[in-house]
Amino acid sequence: MANSKNGFFRGVAAGIAFSVAGILATGAFLHFYDGETSLQSAVMASSNTSEETIIDAELIGKLQALQELVDEDFLMEAEDAQAFKDGIYRGFMSALGDPYSCYYNEEELAQLQESTSGVYSGIGVIVSQDIQTGQIRITKVFEGCPGAEAGLLPEDILVEADGMDVTAMDLSTAVTYIKGEEGTFVTIKVYRSTINDYVELKVERRSIEVPTVEAEMLEDSLGYIVVSEFDSVTADQFVEAIEELKAQGMEGLIVDVRDNPGGLLDVVVEMLDYMLPEGKIVYTEDKYGKGETFTSDAEHVFDLPLVVLTNENSASASEIFAGAIKDYGTGTIVGTTTFGKGIVQRIYSLGDGTAVKLTVSRYFTPNGVCIHELGIEPDVEIELNEELRTAVTISHEEDNQLQKAIEVLNSKIEE
Repeated sequence: MANSKNGFFRGVAAGIAFSVAGILATGAFLHFYDGETSLQSAVMASSNTSEETIIDAELIGKLQALQELVDEDFLMEAEDAQAFKDGIYRGFMSALGDPYSCYYNEEELAQLQESTSGVYSGIGVIVSQDIQTGQIRITKVFEGCPGAEAGLLPEDILVEADGMDVTAMDLSTAVTYIKGEEGTFVTIKVYRSTINDYVELKVERRSIEVPTVEAEMLEDSLGYIVVSEFDSVTADQFVEAIEELKAQGMEGLIVDVRDNPGGLLDVVVEMLDYMLPEGKIVYTEDKYGKGETFTSDAEHVFDLPLVVLTNENSASASEIFAGAIKDYGTGTIVGTTTFGKGIVQRIYSLGDGTAVKLTVSRYFTPNGVCIHELGIEPDVEIELNEELRTAVTISHEEDNQLQKAIEVLNSKIEE
C-alpha cells in the first residue's frame, strides 16, 4: 500500500458503479453548485475584469488559428464532434495541474450524481489513481460482488477494460469503461504483482447496494462499525447502528474507516454532530480567506470509550471524522497515517448538462490543522500484516490492526 505522504490517490472511484468522484466522491467531499453558469458566460465575465485571466485574447486567437489549420489541412475528419469538444474541455481542466479538478460531460455528471445514492451498477470495487505514475489500483473488493466473484484482488493494477488501454487515462474516464448496463459483462485485464504477471477476468455488471455501514457486537460487549464511504444513506445507517449496539449493552465502540475514500461533507458533519460535544467540527478557507464553519450542537454526545481505525487509504471525509475525534480527545486513533486529502472540490454546472469540478478551498480540523499531504497520525500506530494486503476477506482474528484496536479499547474501558 502506498504511504499517505506520496500522493497516491488521484481521487477515488467506485468501480462499483462508476464514480467519477468515487465511491464517493472523489475521495473528496463535494458541494453541488446549482447556478446556471455557462462556459460562454464565464468567458464573457473573464473578459470584463481587469485582473489577469487564463482565457485572454491571445488564447482565443490561437484556438481560432488552430481551428483554421485543422479545417484546411487535417487529413481526417473528427468522427465525433462532441467528443472533440469534450477533449478540449478536459485539456483545459488538465492544464490546471490539479488532479482533483476535471470536466464532466452529460453522461458522466449523471453517473456522478447516481454514485452518491448508495446504489450502483458496476462490479463492486474501489479504485484509486497514482497522481505521479497514473496507475489505477484496486484498493478494495467488496465481498459478494461481481469483482470478488470473478477473482479481482486488492492491489491489482488496472490495464485494460474491454480491450481499451486505461493506463494513460484519467481516473474519471477509465471508470466509465468499467461501468455499464446491468447484466452486461466487462473484460478487465490487471497486473498482479504477487505473480508478476497479467490476469484477464470477465466480470458481470450488476446493480449493487453498497453496505456503507456494517455493524456487529464483538466479544466483551465491544461494538464494531465499518464505514466504507460517506454517501447520502450513511448518516442514518450509522446512527441506527450505534443505537442498536447500545440496546445490546455496548460498553465501547470501534469505528473502522480503513480504505474509506471519503464522500459527502454534510454526511460526515451529521455523523460527527451525533458523536461530539457542542463546538466546531471542521471549517474551510478559500484563496480569499473566506469559508464555512460546521459545528455540532449539544443534543447528542457519544460518551462511551471510542477507537477510530484508520489506514493510508482513509481519505477526505474519513480524515474529517478521525481528525475531529482526535482533536476533541473523545477517541483514540489506531492504525496508520491517513492519506492526507485536505482540500475541497465543488461541482459547477455549466448550464447545458455538463459540469466541472474545481478545487476551491482547504479544510481544517477543529484545532486549525490542515492535514493536506500530511494526513492524520494515529495515536497508536500499527501496520497491517504484509500477507493480508491482497486479501479480499480478512477474519477478525487475522486482522492485527483490529486486534490492536480491541486491545486499546479494552484498556480504555478498564481505566
